[in-house]
Amino acid sequence: MNFKTLLTDDDAVSPVIGVILMVAITVILAAVIGTFVLGLGENVNQNASAGVSAASGTNEVTLNSLGPSTTGIKCSAVDGPGDSGWATKHTTQVGQTITCSGSSNSVVAYNVDGNAQNATVFTFGS
Repeated sequence: MNFKTLLTDDDAVSPVIGVILMVAITVILAAVIGTFVLGLGENVNQNASAGVSAASGTNEVTLNSLGPSTTGIKCSAVDGPGDSGWATKHTTQVGQTITCSGSSNSVVAYNVDGNAQNATVFTFGS
Protein backbone atom coordinates (compact mmCIF):
# COMPACT_ATOMS: atom_id res chain seq x y z
CA MET A 1 0.00 0.00 0.00
CA ASN A 2 1.43 3.32 -1.08
CA PHE A 3 0.63 6.12 1.39
CA LYS A 4 1.83 8.80 -0.98
CA THR A 5 -0.83 7.76 -3.49
CA LEU A 6 -3.54 7.76 -0.81
CA LEU A 7 -2.68 11.29 0.27
CA THR A 8 -2.67 12.70 -3.24
CA ASP A 9 -5.83 10.89 -4.41
CA ASP A 10 -8.63 13.46 -4.90
CA ASP A 11 -11.48 10.97 -5.31
CA ALA A 12 -13.91 11.29 -2.40
CA VAL A 13 -17.60 11.24 -1.51
CA SER A 14 -17.95 15.03 -1.51
CA PRO A 15 -20.09 15.17 -4.69
CA VAL A 16 -22.59 12.76 -3.12
CA ILE A 17 -22.65 14.69 0.16
CA GLY A 18 -23.07 17.94 -1.76
CA VAL A 19 -26.10 16.62 -3.63
CA ILE A 20 -27.69 15.30 -0.43
CA LEU A 21 -27.18 18.64 1.32
CA MET A 22 -28.65 20.57 -1.62
CA VAL A 23 -31.74 18.33 -1.66
CA ALA A 24 -32.17 18.69 2.11
CA ILE A 25 -31.89 22.48 1.93
CA THR A 26 -34.41 22.59 -0.93
CA VAL A 27 -36.93 20.46 1.00
CA ILE A 28 -36.57 22.59 4.16
CA LEU A 29 -36.97 25.84 2.22
CA ALA A 30 -40.03 24.49 0.42
CA ALA A 31 -41.62 23.51 3.74
CA VAL A 32 -40.96 26.91 5.31
CA ILE A 33 -42.22 28.86 2.29
CA GLY A 34 -45.25 26.59 1.98
CA THR A 35 -46.15 27.18 5.63
CA PHE A 36 -46.05 30.95 5.17
CA VAL A 37 -47.93 30.92 1.87
CA LEU A 38 -50.68 28.56 3.02
CA GLY A 39 -50.92 30.16 6.48
CA LEU A 40 -50.97 26.84 8.30
CA GLY A 41 -50.02 28.30 11.69
CA GLU A 42 -52.45 31.22 11.79
CA ASN A 43 -55.72 29.57 12.80
CA VAL A 44 -54.64 27.89 15.99
CA ASN A 45 -57.25 28.44 18.71
CA GLN A 46 -55.98 28.90 22.21
CA ASN A 47 -57.86 28.41 25.43
CA ALA A 48 -57.27 30.58 28.44
CA SER A 49 -55.85 28.58 31.34
CA ALA A 50 -55.17 29.11 35.03
CA GLY A 51 -54.15 27.12 38.07
CA VAL A 52 -56.56 27.40 40.99
CA SER A 53 -57.10 25.80 44.36
CA ALA A 54 -60.41 25.64 46.22
CA ALA A 55 -61.13 25.68 49.92
CA SER A 56 -63.03 22.53 50.92
CA GLY A 57 -66.75 23.06 51.58
CA THR A 58 -66.76 26.70 50.44
CA ASN A 59 -67.16 28.59 47.20
CA GLU A 60 -63.74 30.21 47.55
CA VAL A 61 -61.09 29.77 44.86
CA THR A 62 -57.51 31.05 45.00
CA LEU A 63 -55.63 31.88 41.81
CA ASN A 64 -52.28 30.04 41.78
CA SER A 65 -51.03 30.70 38.24
CA LEU A 66 -52.04 32.27 34.94
CA GLY A 67 -51.43 30.53 31.64
CA PRO A 68 -50.33 32.19 28.41
CA SER A 69 -52.96 34.48 26.85
CA THR A 70 -54.88 34.59 30.14
CA THR A 71 -55.96 37.79 31.88
CA GLY A 72 -57.51 36.32 35.05
CA ILE A 73 -60.30 34.21 36.55
CA LYS A 74 -63.95 35.04 37.23
CA CYS A 75 -67.10 33.38 38.51
CA SER A 76 -69.09 31.87 35.65
CA ALA A 77 -72.22 33.98 36.24
CA VAL A 78 -70.26 37.25 35.98
CA ASP A 79 -70.33 38.67 32.45
CA GLY A 80 -67.69 41.38 32.54
CA PRO A 81 -66.57 44.74 33.94
CA GLY A 82 -70.07 46.23 33.58
CA ASP A 83 -71.60 43.53 35.79
CA SER A 84 -72.45 44.53 39.37
CA GLY A 85 -70.51 41.61 40.90
CA TRP A 86 -67.37 42.15 38.82
CA ALA A 87 -65.36 43.89 41.55
CA THR A 88 -65.50 40.97 43.99
CA LYS A 89 -65.97 38.00 41.64
CA HIS A 90 -62.86 38.22 39.49
CA THR A 91 -59.12 38.56 39.98
CA THR A 92 -56.02 39.03 37.87
CA GLN A 93 -53.56 38.75 40.77
CA VAL A 94 -51.92 35.43 41.66
CA GLY A 95 -52.57 34.65 45.32
CA GLN A 96 -55.91 36.44 45.54
CA THR A 97 -59.13 34.61 46.44
CA ILE A 98 -62.60 35.10 44.97
CA THR A 99 -65.90 33.82 46.37
CA CYS A 100 -68.52 32.64 43.90
CA SER A 101 -72.13 32.38 45.02
CA GLY A 102 -75.61 32.29 43.56
CA SER A 103 -75.80 30.89 40.05
CA SER A 104 -72.00 30.65 39.68
CA ASN A 105 -71.18 26.96 39.79
CA SER A 106 -67.77 27.23 38.18
CA VAL A 107 -64.70 29.42 37.76
CA VAL A 108 -63.64 30.52 34.28
CA ALA A 109 -60.23 31.64 33.03
CA TYR A 110 -60.71 34.55 30.64
CA ASN A 111 -58.83 36.78 28.21
CA VAL A 112 -59.83 40.38 27.45
CA ASP A 113 -57.77 40.72 24.25
CA GLY A 114 -59.90 38.18 22.38
CA ASN A 115 -56.94 36.02 21.32
CA ALA A 116 -57.97 33.09 23.54
CA GLN A 117 -61.24 31.35 24.32
CA ASN A 118 -62.61 31.37 27.87
CA ALA A 119 -62.23 28.01 29.62
CA THR A 120 -63.68 26.52 32.79
CA VAL A 121 -60.87 25.77 35.27
CA PHE A 122 -62.88 24.66 38.31
CA THR A 123 -66.43 23.45 38.99
CA PHE A 124 -67.93 23.51 42.48
CA GLY A 125 -69.33 20.26 43.84
CA SER A 126 -67.22 18.00 41.65
